[in-house]
Amino acid sequence: RELLPPWLVIIAGLTGIVLLCVSTKDVPNVLGFFQYGIVLDAGPSRTILFIYQWTTTKANKTGVIRGCSSCPVQGPGVSSYSDSPQKAGKSLEPCLNWAQNEIPAEQHSQTPLYLGATASMRQLNLTHPILSDGLLAALTGTLKSSPFNFQGAQILSSPEEEAFNWVAVNYVLENFFKYDWRGQLVPSGKGMAGVLSVGGTSAQLTSELEEEKQAPKEGVRLQLYGQTHRVHSHQCPCHGTEQLRSRLLSMLIQ
Repeated sequence: RELLPPWLVIIAGLTGIVLLCVSTKDVPNVLGFFQYGIVLDAGPSRTILFIYQWTTTKANKTGVIRGCSSCPVQGPGVSSYSDSPQKAGKSLEPCLNWAQNEIPAEQHSQTPLYLGATASMRQLNLTHPILSDGLLAALTGTLKSSPFNFQGAQILSSPEEEAFNWVAVNYVLENFFKYDWRGQLVPSGKGMAGVLSVGGTSAQLTSELEEEKQAPKEGVRLQLYGQTHRVHSHQCPCHGTEQLRSRLLSMLIQ
């Protein structure tokens, strides 16, 4: 029904990783009022480090988080370093050092750190799995050497990535919950938005399955804010920006 403004999508990042993996855990808040989490979104063209923060406030056993700052990693996406994986790890260091200044020092060891790689790394893993493994090993080495609580570096499957996108967009749109007049968290009562994400080579349409009988063996099941959601992504190959640009150039040449 409407396009999301670019700033909203950028802020969202891989918010779903934090909601599904970090904030659902009960971490004692003994070091300060805020707790922090870091996610590195390793996309095809670049990597961005996102810092999230939250308190012990929860809505039906799921944390309430907000993105507070981000750091674009200089250079291309990590898959571009397949011939020199150590440079991929080295490229993350300036943003990791920046994060150390953004997060209180006493919180560093309690701050979970994740890296999620997407489309280009999936492709590299299919065509050159040894190179892909070498890159992940180099990234893991750099992240483990940081003072943060490293939780893993992995290549997200396409359904996982689109599920995280769906969670992030609906979270930012406040479709899961809202604050009532007393300042308490209550269900929003709004429906969930579908998400159309357009990449370089394809587009994906992700929406919630309304009935259990729909595609019983497909989709990703999510437990958020006391509700179970089942989302499914429909792939649209050859509808990415690069393909559309190539078609346009072909038409102009003709």
